[in-house]
Amino acid sequence: MSTKYKYNTLEDFLISRPLNVDAEMDDGWGAMFSIKGIELEATVLFADISAFTRRTDNLSPTETLIFVNNFFSWITTEAIKESSCIVDKYIGDEVMLLFSKEFGSEDPFLDALRAARWMGERDALAFCPHIGIASGLVTAGYVGTPIKYSASLFGKPVNLASRCASIRSNEVFSSTITFPASEWGDRNLNEVFPPIKPLHSFEGVIEQAHSWELNESREVEIKNMGHLMIREIRSAAHWVPQQSAEERAREIFSSIVRSGHYKAKAVI
Repeated sequence: MSTKYKYNTLEDFLISRPLNVDAEMDDGWGAMFSIKGIELEATVLFADISAFTRRTDNLSPTETLIFVNNFFSWITTEAIKESSCIVDKYIGDEVMLLFSKEFGSEDPFLDALRAARWMGERDALAFCPHIGIASGLVTAGYVGTPIKYSASLFGKPVNLASRCASIRSNEVFSSTITFPASEWGDRNLNEVFPPIKPLHSFEGVIEQAHSWELNESREVEIKNMGHLMIREIRSAAHWVPQQSAEERAREIFSSIVRSGHYKAKAVI
């Protein structure tokens, strides 16, 4: 049984463990720059909001901020609350999660799949996330200059998970989980995603019968990365939302205005 480590951020992880690369190098013009990081095997999960540009086109800038932060809050406080993964970063309408045995995960890829399933089955505001997953060797490291450093993740799995999240099908599904076909191995879908009980009510939202399906391997061309065999786990709607994320953003903004916590920018 692995010890379960809980790190809130990559910075937490980096400051608590010995670095396996720690050097100062010349940038070629006489200035020095730092190379500090830790290599680890991990699974990266990217999730983005479906049709983000279209869905926020008629929202005000502040309503769009509410819309995006509602998505991030839902994922970080609900979808992964039982997981020991790290939320690495928020990028526009995307969130990047990191799973690793270094953080106490027995099976990082399986834990990433379970987090993705949670997102698909309890999507009460119809974010309909596209999810990409990829595993392999990555480096968690400090990036920046003495003016400002932050921690980030580097390596092919980061790029691959992001590209997998961007793959679209001609068919419409509420959620799609895409990953390199080689990662699935001999797993069984019903063991990874046990069927749920049909027509169960959860906080006023109707849960439908289990409808995840595992597609056969198919080859896709990924920009700047060549051809890749992928597999997808796709679902029809599990939850019938009573309110969309757009409607909720407008409602929250209206309540902010009514409460006096919003002052419109003066037009000059």
